[in-house]
Amino acid sequence: MVLCLFGLYAAGAYTASKARHRRPATDERVHLVHADELRYDMYGGDAPGAQIVKGKVHFSHAGTHLWCDSAYFFQSTNSVKAFGHVRYKDGDTLSLSCNRAAYDGMTQTLTAREQVVLKHRRQTLYCDSLNYNRLEQYAYFFEGGKLVDGKDRLVSDWGGYHPDTRQAEFYYSVHMTNGERDIRTDTLYYDITKSMAHIVGPSTITSKTSKVKTTDAYFDTKSDNARMFSRSTVIDGYREITGDTLTHNDKSGVSIGYGNVIYKDKQHRNNLLCGHITYNDKTGEGFASRNPVAIDYSQKDTLWMHSDSMKIYTYNINTDSAYRKVYCFPNVRAYRNDVQAICGLLIGNSADSCVTLYQDPIVWSGERQLLGDSIKLFMNDSTVREVDVLGQTLTVQKYDDKDHFNQVSSRAMYAYFTDGNLRSTHNVGNVCTVYFPVDDKDSTLIGLNYMETDTLVMHLSAERKMQKIISSKATGTLYPMTQIPPEKTKLPGFQWFTDLRPKDKNDIFRVAGKTEDQKLKPVERRAAPLQRL
Repeated sequence: MVLCLFGLYAAGAYTASKARHRRPATDERVHLVHADELRYDMYGGDAPGAQIVKGKVHFSHAGTHLWCDSAYFFQSTNSVKAFGHVRYKDGDTLSLSCNRAAYDGMTQTLTAREQVVLKHRRQTLYCDSLNYNRLEQYAYFFEGGKLVDGKDRLVSDWGGYHPDTRQAEFYYSVHMTNGERDIRTDTLYYDITKSMAHIVGPSTITSKTSKVKTTDAYFDTKSDNARMFSRSTVIDGYREITGDTLTHNDKSGVSIGYGNVIYKDKQHRNNLLCGHITYNDKTGEGFASRNPVAIDYSQKDTLWMHSDSMKIYTYNINTDSAYRKVYCFPNVRAYRNDVQAICGLLIGNSADSCVTLYQDPIVWSGERQLLGDSIKLFMNDSTVREVDVLGQTLTVQKYDDKDHFNQVSSRAMYAYFTDGNLRSTHNVGNVCTVYFPVDDKDSTLIGLNYMETDTLVMHLSAERKMQKIISSKATGTLYPMTQIPPEKTKLPGFQWFTDLRPKDKNDIFRVAGKTEDQKLKPVERRAAPLQRL
């Protein structure tokens, strides 16, 4: 009798299920489409009140389908518990497989467990525990998961995915790989349609050529372009760029920084501070503006230099013959404890270790001031080995009082240094000197020695004391202190620019320069004599 009743019920269930399957997808009830075996026990078993189905089980609900090896079907609660080779399909683009699952037709939620694989278009999500809400179009996993999107791999402890918008979020121990790039962070939001990753929290982006440290960044996995905020840092070998906002493209090698930018060159021990910087680590070209300040720590004293803008070019990059040129312009001001300088244009060339100052340059060292059309400083490692002053050269040395200055003017002057100390100077062409000899006994001034010659060579000791003076045929006069003509105390073109001199590292930002009547006048080149046949 019981078997007959069961057979009639099973036959009825099969017939009813086929009829329900033909109903519209908007039907709120879960329908059993097929099963090889069905039995029902209202009171006993592991699932009281459930229809127990086995063998090629197939359910449908509002356009979704679920297949499994066996299941508990609860018609009263409109829900299913599925076991063994579970497969779920929602439309044409989303599918899921797992070992066991539970589906609630009232809330249209699916909970999948053990070896879960969710596929949506090109994306595949692997995890062990996943919940999917069809109404909200949201799937989230916990206890670890991995999303695969082409060459992108995303792993985290917890995450979620929106099939309708194709947005994903990942939390806790997030690890993303993109080709040769590796991203590690606490929180990551991923826009699959744009291949855009938004990184939040302490994060590192490591590639073959660079490393990025940030707490807020957007990374385009297709173009390799990264936009970083909140004081991020790009590390390229021994070079670092830190800024309030940074952009970096690993393919092109271009980094752009905005706001409180700090560029560090650890190999050469120098920094650059500015408000805006652009640098290409593949070509070695860069441009800095908005109050750039170059800081050099390679010597015993720190050098601070400021100009309106700075440019850098690298030649023969990544070769043994590589060298750089740096251009600073205009309003260049530099300060170091032992030397200060100003000019309109500064060019540094690492090929010959030369720094050239153009456009009315002035260099101060102690009580000595140096002027000329251009000034070249040749470096030996971190110290000066030679200084060449070309065109309208004027050297002025001030005594402690206000009125006495030693002066030398010429067409060119060459100064040579040993271990950073001035040891000799060579003045060439139209040399004029004003010199106040000092009595060795009481250090009083003897008089004024005025001399004109064509060549003048002075040798100094390590303590900067005069050892000997060598000159070609010279004419001159020694005036006693009480008989010095007023017009002889200053050479033509004499200027003492103490008001323009940078006083400290903070004074390099002051805009100060020569007035028009103080600037050196161009010297016209003598025309070649006419040739006659």
